Amino acid sequence: MSARYNPDIHYRHSIRLRGYDYSQNGAYFVTICTQDRECLFGNVVNKNMVLNDAGLMVRSVWNEIPTHYSGFELHDYVIMPNHFHGITMIVGAGPRACPDPAQPRETGQPRGVAPTGLSLSDIVHRFKTMTTKRYADGVKQNNWQPFDKRLWQRNYYEHIIRNENEYNRIAEYIIRNPQKWKEDTLWTN
Repeated sequence: MSARYNPDIHYRHSIRLRGYDYSQNGAYFVTICTQDRECLFGNVVNKNMVLNDAGLMVRSVWNEIPTHYSGFELHDYVIMPNHFHGITMIVGAGPRACPDPAQPRETGQPRGVAPTGLSLSDIVHRFKTMTTKRYADGVKQNNWQPFDKRLWQRNYYEHIIRNENEYNRIAEYIIRNPQKWKEDTLWTN
């Protein structure tokens, strides 16, 4: 039997910047790793990332984010065998909007202006949820390599990009990530 939650002894250290509003306009760098750093999304071949079908699915889900959340822009990103790096910008979160009645109704998240207070963690959560669902479908339907309990690690790394020089340095890191795969601390082979 597990113990009940007690905040005095079950404190979980937050990696978020205390007091920072992650729903405010700005640029953010995120890194998300697969559970146990399993290589599930393809391989680095001759210093280039070659995505498998699961990696293509991850790319598709990432690229769909602005269609579901209009307050977010996607910038440089890379899908590696066992992790993901990306830059996203929150460019404005307005009041919750009703879907455009002229648009055909689709299943899933309604289109329209991002709800008030939508934050970086909301986007990461959606990304992880959607990729996990689609990956599980791929395991069942297409014999993708199964994962143990979770596709992604519970947490993720985030960094608030504070200026243009920092943005350029991080974008360069993302672009060159496949070339440096053998040196990457997230590489498991």
